[in-house]
Order: sequence, then structure tokens, then C-alpha cells
Amino acid sequence: MGVVTYDSEITSSIPPAKMFKAAVLDADNIIPKVLPQAIRSIEVLEGDGGPGTIKLINFGEGSQYKTVKHKVETLDKENFAYCYSIIEGDPLGTTFEKISYDVKITASPDGGSVCKSTSKYYTIGEVDLPEGKIKAGKEKASAMFKAIEAYLVANPDAY
Repeated sequence: MGVVTYDSEITSSIPPAKMFKAAVLDADNIIPKVLPQAIRSIEVLEGDGGPGTIKLINFGEGSQYKTVKHKVETLDKENFAYCYSIIEGDPLGTTFEKISYDVKITASPDGGSVCKSTSKYYTIGEVDLPEGKIKAGKEKASAMFKAIEAYLVANPDAY
């Protein structure tokens, strides 16, 4: 097994506490609302949202995938940090054992936030990941973050 790691950073005009609440704590509700073409629904299969929780994500009609299960590894509400792993589903295929995401939202000097994410791809055997595939994944994550930001800007009283 190999591990391939990539980092990304996205800025937002939304303060960290508000962005964390929407993008992480209420992701099950807000993501299907702001990106219905990508994510149809998110269901909690077991757990209470904290570490150990297993969720089923049902992708929308426009996605190349149908479903994925992810497991919450850590949830630090005070420091706006979250780690989860894709443990089952179409994106893993025969290439990956799991894919983990470490997310931390911090304050930016202008009152907004910076979302720093580290993605770790645990491969089955030695695999060379094409740069285009990684770039596409980063673009999808950025689009989701920006869609949540747009929703919060349009609905300032939410969260």
C-alpha cells in the first residue's frame, strides 16, 4: 500500500465558525440543497455525527458515481477541524483502500476564513495518480465550498 498526499487551500468571505457550522456540522442538509446536481442526499447510517459516524452519500444525476460511504474520524468543533475517510463506494474502485480528508478552517485577516485540506489517497499496491484526476478532485471540492459560501452570502441569517 502506498499513500499519496495532496494539499489545497480555499479562501472565503465567511467567518470560520459560520462556515464550519454550515459546511461540516450541517453538511447533510446544506450540500444537497446547494449542489443537487452533484449530491442528491446524505444519510447517517450509524452514529451521532461525531467520530465513528458512518454516512451514505447518494450522488446526483450529473455524477459519474452512485454512492459512497464515509466515516467521521475526528471532529473538533472548538478548532474547526474535521477528518473523514471514504471507506466504501464507487470512487475507490480497485485503486484505493480508502481516501482521507483532513479539513481545518481558520480565520483570515479580512474577517473571512481559509479552508486548508489535506487529502490522503491510500492505494492498493503502487499506483501513479494522474495529475488531471487530482486537479479535478480539487476543483470539485472548491466548487462545493464556494457553493456553500454563495448560499451563506445570499442567506446572511442562516447559521
